[in-house]
Amino acid sequence: MPPAMAAARTLEPPAGAPPSLAPEPLATLLARGRPLVMGILNVTPDSFSDGGKFLDPGRAIAHAEEMVAQGADIIDIGAESTRPYDGMQPVTAEDEMARLKPVLPAVARLGVPISIDSLKSEVAAWALDNGASIANDVWGLQRDAHMAEVVAARGVPVIVMHNRDEADPRIDIVADVEAFFARSIAVASEAGIARENIVLDPGIGFGKTPEQSIVTLAHTAAFRSFGLPLLVGASRKRFINSVSPAPPTERIGGSIASHIYAVQQGAAIVRVHDVAETVQALRVLAAIEKGSAP
Repeated sequence: MPPAMAAARTLEPPAGAPPSLAPEPLATLLARGRPLVMGILNVTPDSFSDGGKFLDPGRAIAHAEEMVAQGADIIDIGAESTRPYDGMQPVTAEDEMARLKPVLPAVARLGVPISIDSLKSEVAAWALDNGASIANDVWGLQRDAHMAEVVAARGVPVIVMHNRDEADPRIDIVADVEAFFARSIAVASEAGIARENIVLDPGIGFGKTPEQSIVTLAHTAAFRSFGLPLLVGASRKRFINSVSPAPPTERIGGSIASHIYAVQQGAAIVRVHDVAETVQALRVLAAIEKGSAP
């Protein structure tokens, strides 16, 4: 049997697998009628902002508990750095799952939906069978040939993010993002993923120069033409440093400004490191827009 066929067969949900924590998390969450906050949990040694800080399972679980208490609607767990800058160290699927096994099931018991941030279909399959209920693919179903199959088989939402192998300052980045999304949606449709289970992420910082990240963020509203929910993850990204120099942990102001703008342009979800500050900012924004305090 060809290796690809053997791999594909292992990606079906195991018989008797427990259902996801929230069978329809996307529709349920979006029905709240407000921007959703996705808290980032990196169980990695080399993520650009907090690499190594939550590699210990106990600290990772405690941080997830803290983010939930602060108001996170979703927890996004990643066990391999997908940092958009030089220095990302690829790991095997086995290494990813070894990092996830002592953390993900415990975090799933906190009662909020979990998204699995992975490039690998076998990791996504394991996570979705062990408590995660959303797939987050930073290559938008276009890198791992089995990722769409895994998502379709489980009937879960998927976040498809725009990416490039390298930044090219000569291209029209907005047109590139739109073309990428069109391809991802076609891949999803062919695999049998329901359109209502797709979230689009323009991939701020990924395959883009800092200037292109700013342009992409500035055109958030343009991506609403697909009629799908938008997720924006600008948290602590390098483009902030290009405007106001600061190390990653000191880019909270730039992160919040970016996410407020994205929400005003129609983003339904923001992916952040700083949950408490973002939740407060969005609540104040909502109060101002209503003209009175809650």
